[in-house]
Amino acid sequence: MSTENTLAIKTALWMPDNPTPLVKDFLSRPAFDGTAETSAGEILTDVKKNGDEAVARYIQQLDGADLAPKEFAVQRAELNAARDQVEAGFIAAAQEAHKRINSFAHASLKKDWSTFTPKGGTVGEQFAPMERVGLYIPGGQRPLASTALMTVTLAKAAGVPEIVACSPVDNSKRMNPYLLYALELAGATEIYKIGGIQAIGAMAYGTATIRKVVKIAGPGGTFVTAAKRNVYGHVALDLVAGPSEIAILADDSAQAEVVAADLLSQAEHGTGFEKALLVTPSSHLAQAVARELARQAEGLSHRAAIQRVLTEGTLIVIVNHLDAGMELCNRFAPEHLQIMVREPRLWLKKVRHAGAVFVGDWTPECVGDYVAGPSHVLPTGGTARMFSGLTTDDFRTRTSVVAYTRADLKNALPIIEAFGQVEGLDAHTHSARIRFEKA
Repeated sequence: MSTENTLAIKTALWMPDNPTPLVKDFLSRPAFDGTAETSAGEILTDVKKNGDEAVARYIQQLDGADLAPKEFAVQRAELNAARDQVEAGFIAAAQEAHKRINSFAHASLKKDWSTFTPKGGTVGEQFAPMERVGLYIPGGQRPLASTALMTVTLAKAAGVPEIVACSPVDNSKRMNPYLLYALELAGATEIYKIGGIQAIGAMAYGTATIRKVVKIAGPGGTFVTAAKRNVYGHVALDLVAGPSEIAILADDSAQAEVVAADLLSQAEHGTGFEKALLVTPSSHLAQAVARELARQAEGLSHRAAIQRVLTEGTLIVIVNHLDAGMELCNRFAPEHLQIMVREPRLWLKKVRHAGAVFVGDWTPECVGDYVAGPSHVLPTGGTARMFSGLTTDDFRTRTSVVAYTRADLKNALPIIEAFGQVEGLDAHTHSARIRFEKA
């Protein structure tokens, strides 16, 4: 059964053994957009072939900024001017957020380790920072200073010496001062006024102005996400981090106005592809949240963008019990999952697929966006089944280390010979055996 309120917010009943078509369609959202993939491929081919000239042309066409290649890079004078324009209150907030993000980033770093082999040697792993990485910071009308902190800080904590940041500008040709301040605070070593597909191409292939990076990370809309997929192999990538999405599992202990506010927090990003899902066994809560969504949307700054998401990308699902609700949330595999039920930590153990989980009534998703510590760059489009959120170790390489003794190799020789014989690779076997023949 499905119903609609005045904003056409879709509501459905669902059971695991009787899936509703409306819910099935909602779950099957694509991680990539076919039209965006085609556009991305065409622009990337142009950037790869024509470098700075193509980048400048697309900046003018798509962002309305007439930038010459010599103007791509943000200069020291611009950084100084930006710092003077930033309010003291934001500086204090940004520094505190950076402190918490940096602390989490260092705490999460994997440590070099080794263990002994049977005959006195060692095996283990060691980690090293990448030399040059590129970070994409969405811009447009909403300068995402928080994303600068949630990406650049991690690369800096990993020890990356060259951290390139790209973000678009409009026809003013100036980057938002709050974004510039956050990028400098976090540790970006190069900042470029380039957005969209052309930014991904410039970082992936390199141009006369921008040297190629080894990895690209950071969120973006459908076109940036498609562009990242296209350049995989030319550079390493982080994850599929496209339009924002949120799922909330709530019971009748949750407050409708709070649940609605949390759903709306992710609907306002403005791409039109955002997703919001409420799963609850309470029909009363479902109805109350639907009313609250419509009421609260009227008073928000980005009402038009939000209303599109409410009518096209929002679903309220009523289940017969919370176990079914958690099963549905796991099938959705959301970027953000809020658990707003009695004893929420008990339900945390049942989460299988989510980019980040926010536990209890006092943990709205916005704390993850701005201040909690873990990066808010998280998998979207259902890819939380296979990807995890951005971490400090995403900016390091892992090298396995093997140091055998003579006794170790002698002990392993029969195993090597057995595999070499089965696979027909006698040179493998010979390279181990010859050491003992010469001894």
